[in-house]
Amino acid sequence: MTDTAEATPTAKKERWAFQWKELHEEVISSGLCTGCAGCVISCPHDVIGYKHEPGAYKPFHLEEELGPDNCGHGEKGCTSCTRACPRFRSWETEADEHLFGRTRNADEMSGIYKDILLVRAKDDGVYEKGQDGGLVSAILIWCLENNIIDGALVSVLEGGSGWKAAPGVATNAAEVLAGAGSRYTYSANTIAYDEARERGLENLALVGMSCQTSIAPVMWHRKVGKVSKPIKLNIGLLCSKSFDDSMFEELFKVKYGIAAEDIVKMNIKGVFQIWTKDGGYHEINLKECHAWTREGCNHCPDFAAEHADISTGGIGNETDWTLTIVRTELGRAIMDAMISDGVVETRPGDDDPAAIALMHKLAAKSRSRWPQWANGEAAVGLPTKK
Repeated sequence: MTDTAEATPTAKKERWAFQWKELHEEVISSGLCTGCAGCVISCPHDVIGYKHEPGAYKPFHLEEELGPDNCGHGEKGCTSCTRACPRFRSWETEADEHLFGRTRNADEMSGIYKDILLVRAKDDGVYEKGQDGGLVSAILIWCLENNIIDGALVSVLEGGSGWKAAPGVATNAAEVLAGAGSRYTYSANTIAYDEARERGLENLALVGMSCQTSIAPVMWHRKVGKVSKPIKLNIGLLCSKSFDDSMFEELFKVKYGIAAEDIVKMNIKGVFQIWTKDGGYHEINLKECHAWTREGCNHCPDFAAEHADISTGGIGNETDWTLTIVRTELGRAIMDAMISDGVVETRPGDDDPAAIALMHKLAAKSRSRWPQWANGEAAVGLPTKK
């Protein structure tokens, strides 16, 4: 009698055949689209447009042959846009698997991470120019000076002044500091990718709101192609929502007489804080700002920038320190090297337990916005809705 063993057949991986048609239906027209512009920069045919202006911040198809909801290139097999989208299908678990080798547990509402620290820049100029400790500026400057990156995709001030945020490229300390500070309006920093590549930059950092920081790992996991390769470092900003630029004119100026050009700094600490050139300080109830919430934020489930190498934000009681969530081995290596070089000073995150508790609370609140009809992975750990 001959012993025979039947080989267990290997399940064939489903061929990725999703294109603009599916992206338009499932993400863009459904309300899941955050306006991150990952699909725009990944399109090899340059047929996806994007308007970086109030009331827009959403991709659209440029060719008219098949209408706005289909793509001739997609019909012929191009799938780049869906491979790059960090809200299409199983985006969260795919990014988790790529970065961490596992998916997050139900009790990891703020995503998977290694360390939580309180950090601030030691350089007085960086500290003063930055927001809540100046950490992001310090990271970018250190990485540029140590040849880890040769450029960063950041938000800058349109025209070099005012408060209109726009995507830009920073390649030195002066350019980093020129774009420092928070504006709370949206900038699809990924749009600056083409400029960076035209300038010959090959190793990029992406600084972005939570929705943008999922783009690179989703691209890597889905093998979108060469567009993902230059993004070497991912820095995420804690973000519960952003506001439409029209808020400056329609609320701050009309109701409170605060002109955008007179504002020198803004922050959100339970209220919208505004400092003006004349030394004035103003507080505006956040509820008044809700009417200007950007459409792309209404369903976003990611407060804590869960797929960044390093996530940062100025929440909690320590207003001159940045709450810093180190998520990946790369993130830890950079933080350790910066500490060793004396670029930043740190304290344990447990020194501000209120900040950590608030992060988890806001992360759960953001996840609760994820609609029940969408992929359920982003809502893992939330109480079941009745």
